[in-house]
Amino acid sequence: MAEELPPRIGLITGLQAGAFIGLFLGFSLAVVSALTDPDELVRLLELMCLTPIICALLLGPFLGWRRSPLYSKEDPLDEARACLERFNEGQGKWRVLSHVRGDGRAVRIDLHNSTQPLAIVQATLPMTDRHTIRYIVGRGEQRSRSPELRNQVLGYVEQHIPLNRRRRTSSSIEVLPPSVIEHMESTNVMHRRLFYLLPIILIFAWLEMR
Repeated sequence: MAEELPPRIGLITGLQAGAFIGLFLGFSLAVVSALTDPDELVRLLELMCLTPIICALLLGPFLGWRRSPLYSKEDPLDEARACLERFNEGQGKWRVLSHVRGDGRAVRIDLHNSTQPLAIVQATLPMTDRHTIRYIVGRGEQRSRSPELRNQVLGYVEQHIPLNRRRRTSSSIEVLPPSVIEHMESTNVMHRRLFYLLPIILIFAWLEMR
């Protein structure tokens, strides 16, 4: 069976994104116009108003053709709790109901109070192919509840997950699915292209308006 492809972003969202880019470009061109010829108020207004419309019409179809990240329609929280049910240690210790939370897309697993945190990580890492999982491990400081927990979990995750799929914050370690990484990388490529293109447009606009 062929792998399901993520849906297109859509023309409406593409037009909105193109208009937003045009708004920034129009403002930049208006600044150039104001600096080169302050008396051309009509041209300044045209640049501010027409540029977003033109960019929306030109860039909208291309931006709308891009694919959005492929998110599973299943609730990851129920799957994670069912997977970790065997790690319950009783009231006052690590329990699924109190230590596993979710927001609809990502699962938040607090590893404090567990006597087998690495086993929990091992059991849930396969889920990161489809869902984002955030492991709460603390800051790793000596005064924290489990100062060794952060380094233990981080070392295990580093052995099994590529660098581009993991993120570290002050108190957690997050593992992202490949589909989200691919979408982020393609978005970064587009941003770099626009970043390189904008100065060229502004230089030609300045030469034209002189």
